[in-house]
Amino acid sequence: MFKQIALTFFTIFGITTVSNAQLAYEIGFFAGPVAFQSDYGQRHDESTNIGNTGFGIGAVHWINFSSAANGNEYFNEHFKVRSEISFSHTNFQHYGKWIEGKPSAGKEKLKAMSGKTSMLNIGAQINYSPFMTIHEFEKHVGSFYPYLSVGAMASYYDTKANSSLGPLGSPATTFDKYLVPSDGHKYGFASENGIAFSLLLGVGVQYKLDEMNDLLFEVRYQGFNSDWIDGLNPNRDLYKENKANDSQVWFNFGYSHYLEF
Repeated sequence: MFKQIALTFFTIFGITTVSNAQLAYEIGFFAGPVAFQSDYGQRHDESTNIGNTGFGIGAVHWINFSSAANGNEYFNEHFKVRSEISFSHTNFQHYGKWIEGKPSAGKEKLKAMSGKTSMLNIGAQINYSPFMTIHEFEKHVGSFYPYLSVGAMASYYDTKANSSLGPLGSPATTFDKYLVPSDGHKYGFASENGIAFSLLLGVGVQYKLDEMNDLLFEVRYQGFNSDWIDGLNPNRDLYKENKANDSQVWFNFGYSHYLEF
């Protein structure tokens, strides 16, 4: 079963292998909370960060070259190539000072707004461990393998923006800044789907349970090339506070299993 899953990953990501004797494989999964940094709420506000946290799950495949005799021992022993397919979902609301304090019509419109985004991600990363070789880690049960990672993803997203006051797009239901055209859209909000690309940066650690199984934990930043992932994007020429594209931070807990071919 593990062999079949691994071969499926090779097909999805177009990985060309050389010889099984020169490569080592792992396959695993992860799950955990995802903190989305969006245009909902107040930037750097604790209630916003907690309230707009969703969840993510994923399946992962690793290749390393620790058994290869190609003359590049440092690369073989310190780097892994990682491919991944993952899913995340986040619900959004406005939090922070913009909805607190003395009631007003604008605050009520913000309180009534809500959104949600689901994403399917496919991509690849390079894992690098500067402190321990792959063979050292594999030989010692109970050892830790810390690593840094960098990579890229393509994501299909589906986002919705709503209001409990009624359909968005009228002054009666929509806060003023979201009624202004923005970035080729009629308004500063959108319910749509599309493709986005992102850069990944992460830090993590694997813990060796036994000869064939590891646990893992990692924190990962995913920065998108779009500001429409959450369904909100006020006009940047008029609203200078809207200065960053969407991003999210993953907190992943997972498991990996070594394959024998």
